[in-house]
Amino acid sequence: MKTQAPVINIKPYADDKDAADITTKLATTPKSDNKLEGERIQKVLARGGVGSRREVERWISEGLLQLNGQTATLGDRLKAGDDLVLKGRPLKWEKFSVQPTRVLIYHKPTGEVVTRNDPEDRPVVFKKLPKLLTGRWIAVGRLDINTQGLLLFTNNGELANRLMHPSSEIDREYAVRILGEVSDDNLAQLKKGVQLEDGLAKFDDIQFNGGEGANRWYHVTVKEGRNRLVRRLWEALEFQVSRLMRVRYGPVFLPDGLGARQTYELTPKELDDLLSFVGLPTERFEHTVKPRAQSKAKPQVKASDKPNTRQSKSSDERYRTEKKPSYDKNKRPRR
Repeated sequence: MKTQAPVINIKPYADDKDAADITTKLATTPKSDNKLEGERIQKVLARGGVGSRREVERWISEGLLQLNGQTATLGDRLKAGDDLVLKGRPLKWEKFSVQPTRVLIYHKPTGEVVTRNDPEDRPVVFKKLPKLLTGRWIAVGRLDINTQGLLLFTNNGELANRLMHPSSEIDREYAVRILGEVSDDNLAQLKKGVQLEDGLAKFDDIQFNGGEGANRWYHVTVKEGRNRLVRRLWEALEFQVSRLMRVRYGPVFLPDGLGARQTYELTPKELDDLLSFVGLPTERFEHTVKPRAQSKAKPQVKASDKPNTRQSKSSDERYRTEKKPSYDKNKRPRR
């Protein structure tokens, strides 16, 4: 009987020591400073999804933010009653203080681009997402136009930044179909490192995942977000990538049965697990939107041609925990 892989597994590491090491490395929950009144502008706007802290700091440096009629400076704090203007438009920042964090899993199909507006008028992923009353959706990482699979969106800029920042070294797992026979020497070289035009790169893990005829499926893991990295690594050894699909980002898996162009929203428990994973305080908000597939569109991949997104046996052993998670079928997308 086929088992449903967890949407989020907060311990995707070999043992408790690895889990403790990555948690310490990722982030430490920021301490509140009761001596100062209000919150820094970049923290408030990042929480509201207006932009990441780094983006907001750049806006402040460029003089694009005005606080109470004066050009804002780095270090300024927002207090009740303050007026904030961003790029000439008044910003109702007070609502960001109570806005709950939301995270969507989107199954991106091939042919869509990860941008808000495309000059070539190609389909964009943001048009497929549910509307937000406040703030905006932020894409966590990117997938190129020919890559499908898991794409995360959130309205919390700080969460997005911690998931994407290179120092976090959060791994991404892909199912990749290769045309041709791959030797043990090829696999060893891909794990040791291949010199690309922008520096040395490698796969942190490679697992054979079946295949017939000339095609072979592999699950590969990388910790970098360089452009087209998975494709370029295989192509450097003269292998053709005929299909590429992201199946995991950190502890978050692409749910079984979630078709192309469908979304799944993390439950409050899953959300708090993800916030804890990156070192942010949990929220325990009960979302008014029930986590479910929000589109009835069917997958664009034929059943006979669909990669196996479940982990191989050796990879399963890395992600297995002592207590198996339970699932509520009413809250999970079905086939």
